[in-house]
Amino acid sequence: MSVRRRIAAPLVVLLAASLAACAPALPETVVPGTALTVGWAGGFTSVNPLASPTAGNIDIAEAIRGEFGDIVDGDFVPDESFGTAKIVADEPFTVRYDLAEPSWSDGIPLDAADLLLGWAGASGYFERAEKGGSDEVEADAESPLPRIDEFARAIEVRFPQPVMDWQLAVSAPVPAHVVGRRAFGTDDPMAAKQAVIRAIQEDDASALDEMTEVWNEGFEISDEGEIPSDMLLSSGPFVVDRISSDDAGQSVRLVPNPSYRGAVTPKVARIDLVPSGDEPLTAVGDTLDVVQVSPVKANHAPIGDLERRDFTVQTTHDGTVWAVLLNPSGIFARPQARIAFIRAVPARGMAERGAGEWASAYTGTTSMLAAPGSRAYDIVNEDSGFTGALGTPGEDAAVERHAAGIAPGSSVCVLFDRRSEFAAGAFAALRDAAAEGGWGVVDCGSDDYAAALEQRRWDAVITRVPIPRTPEQIAAQWGTEGSTSITRHADAARDALIAQLAQTPDVYEAREVRAQIEATIVRAAVALPIAANPRVTVVNRGVAGVTARDGAVAPLTYAAARWQAAP
Repeated sequence: MSVRRRIAAPLVVLLAASLAACAPALPETVVPGTALTVGWAGGFTSVNPLASPTAGNIDIAEAIRGEFGDIVDGDFVPDESFGTAKIVADEPFTVRYDLAEPSWSDGIPLDAADLLLGWAGASGYFERAEKGGSDEVEADAESPLPRIDEFARAIEVRFPQPVMDWQLAVSAPVPAHVVGRRAFGTDDPMAAKQAVIRAIQEDDASALDEMTEVWNEGFEISDEGEIPSDMLLSSGPFVVDRISSDDAGQSVRLVPNPSYRGAVTPKVARIDLVPSGDEPLTAVGDTLDVVQVSPVKANHAPIGDLERRDFTVQTTHDGTVWAVLLNPSGIFARPQARIAFIRAVPARGMAERGAGEWASAYTGTTSMLAAPGSRAYDIVNEDSGFTGALGTPGEDAAVERHAAGIAPGSSVCVLFDRRSEFAAGAFAALRDAAAEGGWGVVDCGSDDYAAALEQRRWDAVITRVPIPRTPEQIAAQWGTEGSTSITRHADAARDALIAQLAQTPDVYEAREVRAQIEATIVRAAVALPIAANPRVTVVNRGVAGVTARDGAVAPLTYAAARWQAAP
């Protein structure tokens, strides 16, 4: 049975179905009449954040989905009101995911069927089914099927090897009873859940095809037609109440989920996520209560004025780091040349000149793999060897350059994005400092930075890259076959350490392995970390509980249940 298609009648405003008259009362923490309007640049395109992990979809999922926990400052923090994840066996590596008593907003409990469905989506099981169960895909994606404990609303997953991020390897991104209903036409929710379980356990190719289509496409949000009410079910503190679009962009209204009984329940009766507009700082205190902006020169005075008038201003980093990355070929083919160049250019000087009045907002860093302020960063900073090898300027940059076999005035093409204030200022500082050491830095800045980066006609680049959270992200950036690698420096030892990290479930051991990976980058001398990139959150007077978080995946909606506003 194919996915049920939505009605094609165009609507400006899309409404979720009203709550039934017998729906449970709102949590007592909700203050009637309270509302917050938040400037938002995201777009809500799918209720399934695993199938479509865009920034906007993740923002919404943060508010409408329960989880076993969250990553805070690089470490897992459990939410036992949703459930627990525990290692129950080392060989084979087995984790039990045990739900407490959460329910969907239609009153249907979350149970083993929801977890099994989430496991199938995250493990690649649906990809295997979609590609016909080929031997190659089976070898990559199919591990022993989880053992289901339906009475306890739990599953036990046996992994082929230990997993570093095992606490978050299973979630419930979409309701199993909705998938069962749409895939198999089963209206009874419990029967629909059982149909989902059978399809996975029996490896029913036809049934899995139907489920795969629903998983990938059945939770997409369209600009046209009515949104079926079951698409917007929530297991988190809020539920989507309205979606609307106009020339300015998309808006999403969130209201408290009456069925949610988590550890922290909502305080405000309504949150509207709306387009920020061209001048969000002007709108704060008028049409907007919360905005997030970049720390650019034009924002410094307006934000300072807002702070003087008792608006709350919070500065955090956005999970990316500015760095100078070297192309290990041409003039930088030899590591001695790379070391001499890096030691000739001061990271703090680049940060200060690039940031200007915002210099204090840029937190210096010595790591490409760990965020400053996290527990992992302390270990990586101490063990990587960066400070001694690269982070301490040489006594005489010209002598070090000469010792590396580089002639005075040798040309170094440095690429940067001309449209970025920070990159342009950092380049000016790099050029001046390198000139003192006899390096002939050439301005290779580009207005089409992405194209110039790909052409690889540069020797060095000033760029901003994500701080990798997972072994997969580290491999993509720093592995020999990394799909997003900028330096393209190959190191078999680094590849082996990344593979080891992926199979290191102990958090303390994982920090030490991450430090060892960082040490290989230091030894290669292909990167000079400059500073974490800031994000500025401005909050209206009278609004409390809005706490920006360093590197948050959902920076706007994180901990929205704690937000408070006067009626």
